Amino acid sequence: MQLVAAIVGPFKSISQPQTVPIEPSVTVFVGMNEAGKTVFLQALEKSDDAVGLAAFDPIEDYPRKDLSAYLREHKQKPSTVTTLTYRLSKGELDELNGALHTNLPVDFEFKIARDYDNKLNMYLAVDEKPVLATLRETAGLSSDTKAALASVVAVRSIPGALAGLSLTEKDKAWLEVIQERVEKARRESVVESEVRDWLQPRVPKFAFFGEYALLPSKVNLADLAERVQQARGLKAQSQRPPVRAAQKQIFPQHLGVLALLRMADISIDDFTKSGGYEPLKARLEAVSIRLTDEIFEFWKQNEDLEVEVDIKTDPEDVAPFNEGPNLYLRIKNRRHRGVSTPFHQRSRGFTWFFSFLVWFDSVQHQLAASDESRDRSVILLLDEPGLNLHALAQADFLRYIDELSRRHQILYTTHSPFMVNSDRLHQVRVVEDRIKTGTVVSDNVTNSDERTIFPLQAALGWSLAQNLFISERNLLVEGPSDLLFLKAMSSVLEAQGRIGLREDVTIVPAGGLDKVITFVALLGASGLKLAVLHDYQGRPEQKLEDLVRQKLVAPKALLDASQFREVSSVGKRGRPTDIEDLLSPSLYLDYFNKAFEKQLDGRRIAEIDLPPGDRILHRIERYLADADIKLRPNGGFNHYSVAAALAGAPPLLVDSETAARFEELFRTINGLLV
Repeated sequence: MQLVAAIVGPFKSISQPQTVPIEPSVTVFVGMNEAGKTVFLQALEKSDDAVGLAAFDPIEDYPRKDLSAYLREHKQKPSTVTTLTYRLSKGELDELNGALHTNLPVDFEFKIARDYDNKLNMYLAVDEKPVLATLRETAGLSSDTKAALASVVAVRSIPGALAGLSLTEKDKAWLEVIQERVEKARRESVVESEVRDWLQPRVPKFAFFGEYALLPSKVNLADLAERVQQARGLKAQSQRPPVRAAQKQIFPQHLGVLALLRMADISIDDFTKSGGYEPLKARLEAVSIRLTDEIFEFWKQNEDLEVEVDIKTDPEDVAPFNEGPNLYLRIKNRRHRGVSTPFHQRSRGFTWFFSFLVWFDSVQHQLAASDESRDRSVILLLDEPGLNLHALAQADFLRYIDELSRRHQILYTTHSPFMVNSDRLHQVRVVEDRIKTGTVVSDNVTNSDERTIFPLQAALGWSLAQNLFISERNLLVEGPSDLLFLKAMSSVLEAQGRIGLREDVTIVPAGGLDKVITFVALLGASGLKLAVLHDYQGRPEQKLEDLVRQKLVAPKALLDASQFREVSSVGKRGRPTDIEDLLSPSLYLDYFNKAFEKQLDGRRIAEIDLPPGDRILHRIERYLADADIKLRPNGGFNHYSVAAALAGAPPLLVDSETAARFEELFRTINGLLV
């Protein structure tokens, strides 16, 4: 189950509710200090905290300038603070439809709203007709019962519809099950109530980790035990919100130590028992070794570090460390003959990494131990995770985030360009603190302050500096295969005395349509001449249309491949088209067969072999799937390989239709970039 959108506000610096789209794997929040990045994550955390320690409190969370007015109406009408939209995976949807006999569509979504009184409201729409159809088909029902069910439009109405009928034993048993469902349902729609009950325990929880949650270098275990005991008592006595009393005793650094002890299967009481030092230390050391090994799968800056755990008393220390045993964490550097230093004095990046692993393991342990949360996933909220890492170490951490995102959605904040994947700028949300409106979160960078989008410009600039040169005239395309096709066909046409692409135009493969859009938005106003050529999916690209409305690019500078597929109607959009479709199918297949000659083992694919369709790439991929031909493990084929084969040995001549299409394309581009 995935979070697809979040409406947050009013909450702290977010004065007005605003909708923020969330990416399926990773969403990055970029903005200046104090812009409100952390505030957004905190709102999500309090919506459904995985560890049960965060809750909304109007005194603490409602925008202060409006607090007095709001408190007068809070008890009677608590304000909604977050509304979260979720979408089920295909597997979950199939399971739900199979279990409840519903027919929810593939794009089924539902919303969960949380108010300032911390009550939850779920919003969804469910059609009962498929369920009723299944019930009518129940084997063994009498003809009278089936006739009565024909006019029923809701499950709740079934008992009334059958009242007064002479029922068979099978009818009675069946009706008893229906009545139980009706009595159990807490809403008018029985099926909707059942869907809610199915969804509720599967909704992901949020887990927030920030700088303040780092493990300490030492903690007094007697003091920690007393704090835990007092927190339990205060929590039991406290009214709303119930978690704040416990927070007065247990601070984030204490939670980290408790998590470490839990991982080692040690309770606080174990330290008061005599003769327990060696077993306890052995278990703690085993956990620290395992965690250190996990870190070094991604930490490549210094692999000679290890975490050392010790337990001892120190009567000479200051209170509370002079009473009873203390737990010490130190980092040993084998590169310097095993010299060790207190945990907090070493690399901030390494201590963050270690503390995060301890915390995250604890969160997973708590969810696994809860019957209610056993099937829940966790959405990770990371506040400035790479703040203290070297630029190359941040690249290592991005790999770690990618690994985590295979199992969990991740939302993190940053203002570092090295914590933004330059080939995934569509994942970025910019956060600004505007004078009149407060914190604003948006996926539109075009109207953002230049200081806010600086990390994006730096990330993009770093990528461009490594991969290409920018000239005055630039044609933006989606990928490197497009560049190869255009370069090769320009050379072929020029050799035939026809029009090719002018030499002073630089073809820029941006790495996908989203990055093309971001490139135009960030650099289109910098005096460069830009044109865009993209594949056409059968409908206008809304984000490109938005760039036109914002006057960042001229309408005529947005070109798609379908405009050149029919030479008789150049400039008019037609059927879905990739740049590859400007080549004749036979020409493209000739180079496809050359590119994958070894994998095809002598087989040559002709156009007559392919299923019908508009796009040569899709037709080939469908053919490969139907014929069970695997050119790569995950299916399909590498489009770049075909482009490289054509660029490496371009044809001396091409058919007239192919030549005419590309000539019209080059003529149009040359005219735009004069």
